Amino acid sequence: MKLIFSHLPSLLTFLCLLLSAQAPLPSLAVTFGINYGQIANNLPTPIQVSSLLQSISINKVKLYDADPKVLTAFNNSDVEFIISVSNDNIINMRDPTQAQSWLKQNVQPYLPQTKITCITVGNEVFSSNDTNLMANLLPAMQSLYEALQTLGLDGQVNISSAHSLAILGDSFPPSAGSFRQDLVQYIQPLLNFHSESNSPFLINAYPYFAYKGSPNTVSLEYVLFEPNPGVTDPNTNLNYDNMLYAQIDSVYAAIKALGHNDILVRISETGWPSKGDTDEPGATPQNAAMYIGNLLKRISMNQGTPLNPTVPIDVYVFALFNEDMKPGPTSERNYGLFYPDGTPVYSVGLQELSPYSSAPGSFKQKTMTVLGLLILAVALLV
Repeated sequence: MKLIFSHLPSLLTFLCLLLSAQAPLPSLAVTFGINYGQIANNLPTPIQVSSLLQSISINKVKLYDADPKVLTAFNNSDVEFIISVSNDNIINMRDPTQAQSWLKQNVQPYLPQTKITCITVGNEVFSSNDTNLMANLLPAMQSLYEALQTLGLDGQVNISSAHSLAILGDSFPPSAGSFRQDLVQYIQPLLNFHSESNSPFLINAYPYFAYKGSPNTVSLEYVLFEPNPGVTDPNTNLNYDNMLYAQIDSVYAAIKALGHNDILVRISETGWPSKGDTDEPGATPQNAAMYIGNLLKRISMNQGTPLNPTVPIDVYVFALFNEDMKPGPTSERNYGLFYPDGTPVYSVGLQELSPYSSAPGSFKQKTMTVLGLLILAVALLV
């Protein structure tokens, strides 16, 4: 036994060296959400996705539906979910009976094991040409909110809707931000609802689109959070060193112009494609890594915008996976942080573990292998 104990210090040192060699790099200490789209035919199972997200410490997920397989897979995971009512179901939600039935089917059975904190009603409704859908959006939101109250869930779940920046008539300078005049009739009462229900105003903001549209006039450094002189708002003298913050503050200004200072703006989507067509400048893995990586660094600093420096930005990155069945240009299928097999498209400092605990070469397996070597070494010394 003396021989065993005399060798334990060196064995423990050996074990620590092996573990440090096998262990992944520490992840960025950031809290952000991820959009989990499923327009693909090659994605991992929801249980595998749950393992992946927990391995990289992502604890907020936004779905574009209310997939029961996903919600079940995240039982007791401490991951917060935004789920969605599709655009083609908005009109049905005006009916209180159907709204309550939807909640009983898609929300109530999963609480509290799965943390559903928000329901988005529709996506970018005001960017369509469907005035009937626009007119029905708020009544549907109100109906769902009243159904939440009836079920006693309004303290756990809020109601919102995600909007494109196309709802703005003016966005620069940020202090002059305003909503399109043709949309004010819909947005004014919508803002009153957000104020009364204490729910966030969600925007899908993509500086990439601005760069893609005018690569010769929009500074790449400005849209990628890279060092640059920035742009000064002449009305406030606030300096913006990145476009995303300017976009957020232009939405705040538009909301204020309609009489509200009590509504939080949350970024429900933002991202950068890692691949595009020949007419999609800037769509590269390097630029995507810079955009997402620099954004996560800002989030880790609890940084706010120039207009609201004490209010940390709240971001849901688009997207979790490349989705091979999405229509449109090549960029639409290449916004993912990960390939469907769970490997990263590019590195932004996240802890890169295998999505499957049983996958060959996972940290868990390597740790068990090293522990096995230690036990074997001790046995040989006996």
